Amino acid sequence: MDKKKFPPFSLTRLLNTVFAPKPGERIAILIDLPDPQQIKNFAFLKDDKLTIQRHAHDVFYQGLKNGGLAELKLRGGDLFAYQITGGSNLDLPDQAYDPSGRELSLEKDVYPNFDIILCISTYSATAPLTAFAKRIGFRGATLHGLNDIILQTGLAVDYNDVSRNGEKLRLGLTGADSFEIDFRVEGKKYTLQLLCGRQEAQKSHGLCRGEKPDVANLPAGEVYFVPEGAEGFFPMRYEDGTLGLMEVAGGRIQKATFLRGKAEVVEAHNRKLKADPVTGELGELGFGTQELPPSGRDIQDEKIFGTLHVATGRSDHLGGKLTPDKFASAKNATHDDILFSPTKTPEIHVTQVRMHRNGQSEVVIEDYQPSAYLRGLLAD
Repeated sequence: MDKKKFPPFSLTRLLNTVFAPKPGERIAILIDLPDPQQIKNFAFLKDDKLTIQRHAHDVFYQGLKNGGLAELKLRGGDLFAYQITGGSNLDLPDQAYDPSGRELSLEKDVYPNFDIILCISTYSATAPLTAFAKRIGFRGATLHGLNDIILQTGLAVDYNDVSRNGEKLRLGLTGADSFEIDFRVEGKKYTLQLLCGRQEAQKSHGLCRGEKPDVANLPAGEVYFVPEGAEGFFPMRYEDGTLGLMEVAGGRIQKATFLRGKAEVVEAHNRKLKADPVTGELGELGFGTQELPPSGRDIQDEKIFGTLHVATGRSDHLGGKLTPDKFASAKNATHDDILFSPTKTPEIHVTQVRMHRNGQSEVVIEDYQPSAYLRGLLAD
């Protein structure tokens, strides 16, 4: 997989392919900062830890200003900063600043005045940006966690090809009754069943063209479902490496059992599940569709062919029913992807994933490798 050759990254090719922008459309870039006023006179560039924001400035902002706008016949190219939210897909603060130090409202001063908005941030902003896009009418893309590997690979591909392959895989998975995932961890086997109710599979394919308000998640490349229910068990690797076993019933994680690492991490999770039960709701099942190298960032690594992810929490941006107002605390209204891959979760072995559809069963992933069935779909 790592030996695949990628063309050099081109900002104008990426934007032209993803958005097919019309002459005269206005484009803006959003970044997040610990203190959004650090954008004044680009002071944030002095902080070496803000690598994502530096990429946003050096590659996207400067790329637009130094010829990209003219080549694409776009206007704007403005840069705005908001305060880091602290969680995946939490609602964005309305307060923002521009490089002159002027305080602005995202809802009143930014969203209505641009046709295309790129959000290059620490945490994913796909859910809140999608909600505003549908309400106000812009298109956009979220590119959280941007790093050099993503620029050189996941953002250098031709998204026309990604979309075509994504559609082939989507058609091969759509209408599934359910999926079963077998895990092996600490010498024991566990199975999670996710019920899909024969729903139409969706795809994240990177194309966000036309008049319809929409937000792409880049790098793109997955087929996904919003489960209608879930039962069973699955292991989870917490951020610090602690392992817990999730007990799932009625579509939600009911409790976590400590397996390895720090018991207090699992205890804290159980307190959160008890205080705010919807935080345990399984709101997504996704399968990667691209041949990409691991980047160390879930935004790309969950798009790798052979990986899968489930997600807990907010699901409204995917067509689900769990909106921020249904959480007991606003700070818990996140959408958190739980990625299973050889590099992210080496302690967790996904031995097999099976799709059940129309009375038949198909293996789709085995030992983190796409099955012959999935590869056959791409060969058609």
